Amino acid sequence: MRWPRWIPIDPYVALMLATVAIATVLPARGAAAPVAAVVTKLAVGLLFFLYGARISAAQARDGAGHWRLHLAVLLTTFVLFPVLGMLATPLSPAVLTTDLHQGLLFLCAVPSTVQSAIALTSIARGNVPAAIFSASFSSAAGIVLTAVLVLILMRGTDGVRITAGSVLDIALQLLLPFVAGQLLRPWIGAWIERQKRLLTTVDRGSILLVVYTAVSAGVVAGLWRRVSAAQVLALLAVEVVLLAAVLAAVAAGTRALGFNREDRIAAVFCGSTKSAAVGVPMATVLFSTATAGVFVLPLILYHQLQLIVGATLARRLGPPL
Repeated sequence: MRWPRWIPIDPYVALMLATVAIATVLPARGAAAPVAAVVTKLAVGLLFFLYGARISAAQARDGAGHWRLHLAVLLTTFVLFPVLGMLATPLSPAVLTTDLHQGLLFLCAVPSTVQSAIALTSIARGNVPAAIFSASFSSAAGIVLTAVLVLILMRGTDGVRITAGSVLDIALQLLLPFVAGQLLRPWIGAWIERQKRLLTTVDRGSILLVVYTAVSAGVVAGLWRRVSAAQVLALLAVEVVLLAAVLAAVAAGTRALGFNREDRIAAVFCGSTKSAAVGVPMATVLFSTATAGVFVLPLILYHQLQLIVGATLARRLGPPL
């Protein structure tokens, strides 16, 4: 069944909103909570295994050559975003609650998306091989850099628990399956490349699972007693400004650096997006159960915003940025 054209919202965004609603009404609690957590970890592990199996040596070589593009994406993801997050500090607590501002800082520390950034770059006729390498490298680097940034940006925050063990746990969940996929690519890579529907299903399904488990934990811990509808709207307004600022900065910066059109498109979509598939599992490791739900709320909201804006921009992108 095809999604009706007259419905203005993207079907994936609708599914994510529905997942938040289901987690609010029917959260995983009691004996169901650890089962949901295990299933989610397995789904995320499968996702990163498929990412690893999908990227060929030729794609990696083609993409790796655009080092200026990758540096621009890394600086945007792990420098520009955190700086903008810190500049929002005066908004707390008048506009953003302390918890929501801390969640905004966590959002700013999370790496780029992989699947969405690649898909948007492809739709906009950008440099897809470079986007594959750049987004994948950002995710891999984020296993360490996100934890370091959280330690710097959120120092002194209640509920943050960064240890060598938590970083190792993140590496086992995300990096190990990716490496396993790369090692097995000679035998399964060709088959994986033909299963685009499978990769999309696992990608989106795993994100919906991590959103459900994170929001469930937050609801059980009293998430909606700590955050009102007005505060969510204020957060959305701040994130609209954040996304607009990043898009403008990347577009202007890459043009000033002399990037061609295809590289500018890849930089825009790899640099402006944030990964819920990486960020939410990391949040469940880095933060206590009581705080993880509210801390990932800005990331969940931003993820939907970037899909709406990114899809619109990619479809309408005709002239050079």
